[in-house]
Amino acid sequence: MEERNETAVSEFILQGFSSLGVKLKIFLFLILLLTYLITVTGNVVIIFIVWVNHRLHSPMYFFIANLSFLETWFTSVTSPKLMLNFLSISRTISFHGCMAQSFFYFALGATELAFLVVMSFDRYVAICHPLQYTTIMKQRFCIQLVLGTWLGGFMVMSFRMLLISNLSFCGPNVINHFFCDNTPLFLLSCTDTSGVRRVDSVLISTLVLSSLCLTILSYVSILFSILRIPMAIGRQKAFATCGSHLTSLAIAYGSCIVLYARPSGNSSLSLNKAVALLNTVLYPFLNPFIYSLRNKTVKLALRETFRLSTAKLVSDLTCFQTDTRKATES
Repeated sequence: MEERNETAVSEFILQGFSSLGVKLKIFLFLILLLTYLITVTGNVVIIFIVWVNHRLHSPMYFFIANLSFLETWFTSVTSPKLMLNFLSISRTISFHGCMAQSFFYFALGATELAFLVVMSFDRYVAICHPLQYTTIMKQRFCIQLVLGTWLGGFMVMSFRMLLISNLSFCGPNVINHFFCDNTPLFLLSCTDTSGVRRVDSVLISTLVLSSLCLTILSYVSILFSILRIPMAIGRQKAFATCGSHLTSLAIAYGSCIVLYARPSGNSSLSLNKAVALLNTVLYPFLNPFIYSLRNKTVKLALRETFRLSTAKLVSDLTCFQTDTRKATES
């Protein structure tokens, strides 16, 4: 096939779930809209509470707040366009918009995988080495870990994006997906993609599997520490917390392995679209509840912040009414 140095395609059409009926599309739009609003609101509440409440000024909640910030952007990369396409007829996305969406999806995804490793390491130190926790997890070290995950994720995916930007797209331009994922993009390229596919597969598989192994290693060590807890109630509480975390991790890593860490010949675009919904919609929706909003300390901080905010609002309204009354009498 003849290779071209210029891009002939100026926009792509996201096929998504266009075969569904109109009523079903409207229903799914409403469900996705509600899920997206709850996800963003939950993450914003977590960030705000961790910022204003001194009770939550610890490494664990610092990492959770950063994860919430990341999750807000990660779900915003794909969800708004997906919802819009349920109501739109054209379902187009510009070439540069598609490349930007692909870059931020994978860059934020890689950063999140690194965050999961960091958070599992934080829990490992807290449970397995509680006496050294404050010595190891100092503020400077925590900031360095967060900056390292962001820089590492974006730098690695910048290299990947550099390879993809060298591909040419000269038609057709219909992407069999609801966002600009790698496999449907490779299928549309009119240049040889075997080399890029190989590098892309090795890169993403390495990120997913290495992150998974490190996270499992931390939780296995935590499990053995929990089993040594003498009190049955303490073990039950620790198992409940770790169980919810592992459920969230199973969705995240399970969807990533199905999408990106298996032989490309076994992939189905229809299956990929369904699994990608777990990765881009369900997982970000569950995280605020799993990591924070069901936590007793966070619930207490929420009530405390709400009570102080309400008291301040009532005080301000009382002062305003008093000043207004004095001004009227004078």
